[in-house]
Amino acid sequence: MTSPLRQPCCPEFAAVSRRGLFSGAVALAGATTIIGSAAITTSAAAVTPASSVLVVLSLRGAADGLSLVVPHGDPVYYDARPSIAVPSDRLLAKDGLFGLHPELEPLVPLWNAGTLAAVHATGLPAPNRSHFSAMEEVEDADPGSTIRSGWLNRLIGTDASTSPLQGFNAAGGVVPTSLYGVQPVMSAGSVDSVEIPGDDKWDVTKGRRSSLHTLWDGQSGPLGTAMRSMFGALDDFAPVKDAADHSDDYPDTDLGRALAEVARVIRGDVGVEVVTVDQGDWDMHSGMGTADGGWMNRNARDLATSLAAFFDDLGAQRSKVTLVTISEFGRRTVENASQGLDHGYGNVMFLAGAGVKGGTYYGQWQGLSEDLDSDVMVTTDYRSVLSEVVSSRFGASTAAVFPGFSPESVGVMSSL
Repeated sequence: MTSPLRQPCCPEFAAVSRRGLFSGAVALAGATTIIGSAAITTSAAAVTPASSVLVVLSLRGAADGLSLVVPHGDPVYYDARPSIAVPSDRLLAKDGLFGLHPELEPLVPLWNAGTLAAVHATGLPAPNRSHFSAMEEVEDADPGSTIRSGWLNRLIGTDASTSPLQGFNAAGGVVPTSLYGVQPVMSAGSVDSVEIPGDDKWDVTKGRRSSLHTLWDGQSGPLGTAMRSMFGALDDFAPVKDAADHSDDYPDTDLGRALAEVARVIRGDVGVEVVTVDQGDWDMHSGMGTADGGWMNRNARDLATSLAAFFDDLGAQRSKVTLVTISEFGRRTVENASQGLDHGYGNVMFLAGAGVKGGTYYGQWQGLSEDLDSDVMVTTDYRSVLSEVVSSRFGASTAAVFPGFSPESVGVMSSL
């Protein structure tokens, strides 16, 4: 069952985490019209199955990378965290420096199979400890630009397709910055909510849809175009609604339910190429717990069990799916007086699935410092990691997706 909700420690994070303005709706970003709970734009194209699918899982609230992937070989880690450090003998998949949190055990089969990897000390090129600002910066991924466009929207814009089915936000409501832009995308809290309200199996005459056609088909303006787009998108999405719902195989948590919907979308094979999904409440300023239990343990367990169920659920589509985790920033090295961690800098990214050269840890480690303001120093720009995914899985121009950025080699992805 879902654990009791905790009040986020940062008022700022509490505000930005309530994002479901149109919860349960289908939304296609851009100039929109709204029908009940549905916001729609541009025209749908004929469905072409995707050859590669990227799932971006955002760990909202700034996950502590030093707990998820513990630098047990760095002695400062244990000195800096007398109450909350994860004991070395409890770690999984250890090498001489790093090991996985014990609650990530459901992911060990992926690690051993070489399809799960971790890149440590990743992040923005300069520290940004504001949840809202850092989220925007990470997802826009184009520093200094005044154009409101996210990196995933730019990615799906690198081909000729204009189908709104290319991008899907599984959180419902307003799309994240990463998906926002000129390319049409979809957003829905669940597969079954992608519909015209009232246009269900009991409406045998399809009167609601017929009335909407009568109202809008003859309209030549942008709202008429948007409504015709909606009808095409809903028709093209039908195979997803026919795909089996395997949510009983997932944890009964927000993330488990969301990833069950994502797997259903992917198995529907309607041309979805990029998907965004969130796991919230990583803002652990106090009471994060220990290796024997608590907030961090619950989140890590939810993450691992949900991801393991997701990859098991993909079936024949598994060979095309790559998943990346990202968080707006990491936490400080030294625990605070409340057995928590304040906002930091560098963090860890996980990559799993197709094309990942897994079973190992990547990144350059500069070592930890033990003063109250100490951070994990970023040695790998997060865009370098994402650039390898973009180029290896989609054959896309990294210059188009990350303007003005010259990626460095990370080595975590196999080439096409």
